[in-house]
Amino acid sequence: MSRSAPPPSSLDPPVVPPPVEPESGWAPTPALGRAVLLTGLLLVAGVLLGRVDLIVLAAPFALGTAYALRRRPAAAPQIWISTDDDHLVEGGECDGRVSVGNPDLVGYDVAVLRTRVSPWLRVERAMFAGVTVATAGERIASAVDRPFVTSVSPDSAVDLELTGTARRWGRHPLGPAGVRVAVAHGLLVSRAVIVEPARVRVYPATEPFDAVEAMPRAAGLVGAHHSRRPGEGGELAGVRVFAPGDRLRRIDWRVSLRARQLHVAATLSDRDAEVVVLLDVLAEAGASGGVAGAASVLDTTVRSAAAIAEHYLHRGDRVALQEYGPAARRLRPGTGRRHYLTVLEWLLDVEGGNSPHEPYEFAFGTHMISPDALAVVLTPLLDERSAQMLARLARSGRFVVAVDTLPAELPMPKDRGWAEVAYRLWRLDRDTMIEQLREHGVPVVRWAGAGSLDQVLRDVARLAVAPRAGAR
Repeated sequence: MSRSAPPPSSLDPPVVPPPVEPESGWAPTPALGRAVLLTGLLLVAGVLLGRVDLIVLAAPFALGTAYALRRRPAAAPQIWISTDDDHLVEGGECDGRVSVGNPDLVGYDVAVLRTRVSPWLRVERAMFAGVTVATAGERIASAVDRPFVTSVSPDSAVDLELTGTARRWGRHPLGPAGVRVAVAHGLLVSRAVIVEPARVRVYPATEPFDAVEAMPRAAGLVGAHHSRRPGEGGELAGVRVFAPGDRLRRIDWRVSLRARQLHVAATLSDRDAEVVVLLDVLAEAGASGGVAGAASVLDTTVRSAAAIAEHYLHRGDRVALQEYGPAARRLRPGTGRRHYLTVLEWLLDVEGGNSPHEPYEFAFGTHMISPDALAVVLTPLLDERSAQMLARLARSGRFVVAVDTLPAELPMPKDRGWAEVAYRLWRLDRDTMIEQLREHGVPVVRWAGAGSLDQVLRDVARLAVAPRAGAR
């Protein structure tokens, strides 16, 4: 089961865009042109030929046109889009609304509305003016792939309510939407009024993740990890003789009475740690099928980053995020619930893209990562520069864990004309690269949700406390 992301209302409350105020103007329809032309021809013919019957025949057309045009609207129609995305997570129900407003005192005979929706927002039901007008079936991609027609009363608005499912994380557009209305019994039509799309924020579904192993080094003063240093904490390290400065509540009276000398219980200090989650976005592979389908490289990267950040922030650690790619974005270390909301917002803008330049130098240097921090690199290892970056981090003395985000069942690309032998050779070359990284001291593990990093963190923590040979 996936955990729902908390509402980010404290950071970025949803803002309903103001109604669009287009330039006012109404154009005559072909019906008005035909009515005027027919009335004029009948009147001219009646006068020239001296036939009163033609003038009488033209009278209904002239009176009907004049009656229809007696009240013409002065303002153009309004349209705006509003969304409710406070608690929207992958797989959750999304609601949107496209409203058509009539600010004038003249009613709209016909209003034709049409809108676009991101393919990752599957609209399953559309209600226009309170009536269900479309539902998505098995053969229909979306319930909004059609125009919606209704009438609008004076000084009122009509809503197109859209209900569906958010299939993938990201900022997905709802819109643009456009409307045209007809008045005066179809003799006048407005110009097309188009509103810019509204962005629907869909947060990644955090996969279950729980690493129970100790951190390599805990550098803070307080936290949930048991360090190797003695101090105030909850982990028992042993019993020793009482010394000046020891707290009286630490005295072990049972041992003291038996040894006839005061003894205290020694504990290990509880410390926090800094975790740097590095997202390799140099390459994208695999087709994304949404929350219920296959996961691409970016899908696995974003969801696992959200799960790792949520786990360590919940334990009181500091978490920082960095992108290894063209944008070279970086999120400073932080703790607490507010920082977790910031992490979710930051992950929504993750995009994959290749870069002809080496992103290592301007993305971050070794001074940007604390020597005591744990660097979790989420990478598909599709680019040789990614492996070189991992090796440089390991040689600089950082604690690095590489998480393989490449889909296990990645199909052979057919659009590039790959042969099966070439695809197998590429797989063998990638496996060789992974083994070389392990020889350089970079553990590589495939992401598998809960417990993915336990064994790796256990090995890294053991190496952190192991004695190092001095240089001669």
